[in-house]
Amino acid sequence: MNKKFLLLVLLGVFFMITIPAFYLASVGQPSLLALFICASAFGIFLILPLVLTVYNLIYCFRDWETIKNRRTVLAVEIFTLALGIVFTLLLLLLSDIKFKADWTVTLINNQTHSPIWPPAWPGVRFFLIMGILGYLVLRCVPLKKMPPLVTVLSISSMGTGMVICIFWIFQVFSIDGTECFLCLLPLNCIIIGIKIIREKAADWKKIEESEKRRFSNPFLEYLNQKMMDSAVWPFQAFLLFWPIAVLGLIVLSLFGQRPDNLIRAWTETSDWNLSTKISPPNVMLDDHYLCTVAAGGHKSLVKPVRMGIRHGHWVIVNRQLCIANAFEQVLEEHLPRFHGKLRNFYDTYGFPIARRIRSPYVADFIYVLMKPLEWFFLAIIYLVDERPEDRIWMQYIPPIPKTNCTHIQETL
Repeated sequence: MNKKFLLLVLLGVFFMITIPAFYLASVGQPSLLALFICASAFGIFLILPLVLTVYNLIYCFRDWETIKNRRTVLAVEIFTLALGIVFTLLLLLLSDIKFKADWTVTLINNQTHSPIWPPAWPGVRFFLIMGILGYLVLRCVPLKKMPPLVTVLSISSMGTGMVICIFWIFQVFSIDGTECFLCLLPLNCIIIGIKIIREKAADWKKIEESEKRRFSNPFLEYLNQKMMDSAVWPFQAFLLFWPIAVLGLIVLSLFGQRPDNLIRAWTETSDWNLSTKISPPNVMLDDHYLCTVAAGGHKSLVKPVRMGIRHGHWVIVNRQLCIANAFEQVLEEHLPRFHGKLRNFYDTYGFPIARRIRSPYVADFIYVLMKPLEWFFLAIIYLVDERPEDRIWMQYIPPIPKTNCTHIQETL
């Protein structure tokens, strides 16, 4: 690998760590370990993808005859794709995007619907696979063993994947959100695709006529001769893209996909740039309290009974949540000082636990774990209250007519 490239990478890593480190030190971070972890994460997950994107742009528009070490270019390309896939998957795991949620589904808190219409996923995957196969053929098969007809077909196939990347960028790009980082991998895939086309066209001109492949079939040989000029490969690939796309749509139609699903994949969505649908409002699940979080478990176990209002937003209410809040109300009425200390203790130690609960299965576990406390709370309420069930039922009653929240209750 080029020594200059290695030197630039080392300098980049150095600045990735030192610049955030000096910044964190200036704001008074006491822990060196925390400072190093924050600085490293900042460099690896924010700076490094941008540096690799800049390198790919440079190699994309550089004159290929001046590039002597092709291994460096290939190393940057592989490094970009490998890290891009890993970083994108991590970002998607940490995000609130629900890829299985159609725009008609009511979500919770800050969750967002799928940027791709779920019924159209098979078609999107099909064209992505075609793009990957075209890339692998161009990158792995030597150009001397591949006639120009196959090369142009591979470029057209790779173009289908590039089109999906373009749609994805238009769909999720947002200046004020983290979704812009979801555009880096597709953007680099487009840049790499353009770079490969320029690279193959430049290499084809250097191959001797005697080494170029021929076809025994007269028709294929005629097409092969028409495509001998690599300068027109992009235009020819563009013309071949349309019959390949139509053929793909025909194949997908045989498996139940509609021909217009490739467009509906982006428009039959909500919350995104190309979306044309308006989804129902999200249900707010207060993730500060264990009982409220537990109400978001699987319906067959936690048994939600209705919607309620907590802190000005809608929450899912089940009997356990009502009992816990009624018990707190009893404590506040009869033992206000003890209630204040108990509330302060729970706010200190309960919040961090509740905020980490994101899975319905974990919510189920919390619900079961809280059962003994629920029975204890219920016993106390029945001991001190003349109408315990009335107190329990009155918890989280919305101040608006019930008819106004019918569409929300239907989600239960």
